[in-house]
This record gives sequence, C-alpha cells and structure tokens, in this order.
Amino acid sequence: MHDFVIETERLMLRPLTVSDAEAVYQWVSDERVARYMVYTVYSTIEQVREWLKFVETDDSTYNFGFVRKSDGLLIGSGDVGPDRKNGCWGFGYNFRYDCWGQGYATEAVRAMMKFAHERFGAEKFFSSHAEPNKASGRVMEKCGLRFCGYGEFSKLDGSCKMRSMEYEGEYSE
Repeated sequence: MHDFVIETERLMLRPLTVSDAEAVYQWVSDERVARYMVYTVYSTIEQVREWLKFVETDDSTYNFGFVRKSDGLLIGSGDVGPDRKNGCWGFGYNFRYDCWGQGYATEAVRAMMKFAHERFGAEKFFSSHAEPNKASGRVMEKCGLRFCGYGEFSKLDGSCKMRSMEYEGEYSE
C-alpha cells in the first residue's frame, strides 16, 4: 500500500484501507453504481473487506479513497497506474450515487493524472467506460482525453458483457 495523499479544492485522496469497508459498502452495494462497473453488486461487508485487503497489498496501481473535505465522508474510490501493454497510464473511479453529477469525478481524475505526471513522469493516459455510461465519457473529455474507439467490457464474473468506449490523451494542466 502506498502512503500518498493528494489534496484538491473539495477532496482528499488517500489510501484505501480495510477500515473503510462500511463506507465503501455504501456504493459497491448500490445497483445503480455497480451497473456500469466490472464488479457485481457486493452483498456483504465481508466481501468489501476481502477486496480492500487485496487493495492494501496491490502494488500495480495507486488506489485512492476520495474523502469529501467539507464533512470527512468517504464518497468514492479510484486508481491510477501504468499499463505496460500500451505504454499509457490507466485510471478508473466510482462514487456514491448521491455524489454523481457534482464534478467530484473530474476533480479526482485530474488530481490522479497530475499525481502520476509529477511523481512518475506519466504523459499518456487512457480509460474506458461501458457505452451507456455517457457521464463517464464527459469526465474523460473534461480531463483531456478523446474517444479513440470501441472495446468490450464484461463483469468479472462474466455475467454481463457490454461494448465499451475507449479514451486516450496526453497530460495537460
């Protein structure tokens, strides 16, 4: 687990830990949030704890919890990390449903991109989203990425496959 903390105007991005399980459960157990994510809806806090144990030991990406500074509430999570296959840095994110549409995703993604650029020299970034999730496409565009093609995305358990929209771009402030 890394120990990096990033501060934005409204958010504190900090490492996720197993002690975050109850807060994380608020969004990973919500069908509206999980609909476009690779994971299926979590049905128990123990499942979340198991995932967070993995996150704590994962050294392939930098996982962050997104804490709203105004009230200290953990409202989402995301990660950024290198993808050796395409030479870019990838990122992902998700938020509590009641925090959608308030600019938090754009703020968090920009902060993660800046972190990767300043700390590791990352220049090129990519991400993708399930095609129906147009709001994520807007986040990616606001962060300087452009649509580059279609792919396929499926739930980790194989229960659902969807076409994805892929985005790439270079870091710019």
